[in-house]
Amino acid sequence: MSDENKDLASQDTAAERRAAQPGRPAVEAKRVHKAFGDLHVLKGIDMKVMPGTVTVILGPSGSGKSTFLRLINQLETLTGGEIDVNGEMIGYKRLADGTLQTLNDKEVAAQRAKLGMVFQKFNLFPHMTALENVMEAPVHVKRMPKAQARELAAKELTRVGLGDRLDYYPSQLSGGQQQRVAIARALAMKPEIMLFDEPTSALDPELVGEVLGVMRQLADEGMTMIVVTHEIGFAKEVADQVVFMDGGVVVESGGPGIIDDPKEPRFKDFLQHVL
Repeated sequence: MSDENKDLASQDTAAERRAAQPGRPAVEAKRVHKAFGDLHVLKGIDMKVMPGTVTVILGPSGSGKSTFLRLINQLETLTGGEIDVNGEMIGYKRLADGTLQTLNDKEVAAQRAKLGMVFQKFNLFPHMTALENVMEAPVHVKRMPKAQARELAAKELTRVGLGDRLDYYPSQLSGGQQQRVAIARALAMKPEIMLFDEPTSALDPELVGEVLGVMRQLADEGMTMIVVTHEIGFAKEVADQVVFMDGGVVVESGGPGIIDDPKEPRFKDFLQHVL
């Protein structure tokens, strides 16, 4: 089979997986609120992300997009509402009498292990090679033997196109390559869902494509992904669901076609400024 036909087959398989979504969302937000003191950042977010799909969140700076991702990964604490990941409430458990009890650190860590998160900044250890950076969490969090972790790290770095850069230090890699190491590091923990918080915003324009290429590959493989980005072309090409947020609320959501035919005036205005 030619490489082109392999790519088409991969896309068809991913499309079939998405069409056969089970009924339970991978992520479901219900009336989610978040306030920092008097600043009310999220004002009742409702959202469903189905397994094997890509949700792209668009919106201006300060609209609450990144805060929403941080709540899913429990890097921030909910002020109100509920977020479920694969049917399990995050951060809390409901007792027999219906009251909620905050999870302990071990329980939170177990929930967080199901999620991979890639940030704007690469956050690599500068004194470690690419291979060592990717090995770090499997060894110290999952207690994986070093030989096994080394094999896994090499596999994930090859997966993101860096099989020939295993022994390079971050200072020897371009920004795009460093971000791909960060993606490999997240993938090495075998997450069920990947969260991307503006993963290309810190990159020079000519390096953006290589990171988006890896994300397209993950989408074709059927990875459940929530992506905060300003890359409109990526959203149109890869997203199953597009969500536009502004002022801490969901203004408009739907399939990628809403980018070409937005209904809400605020979304139209946003697109006019970014396209």
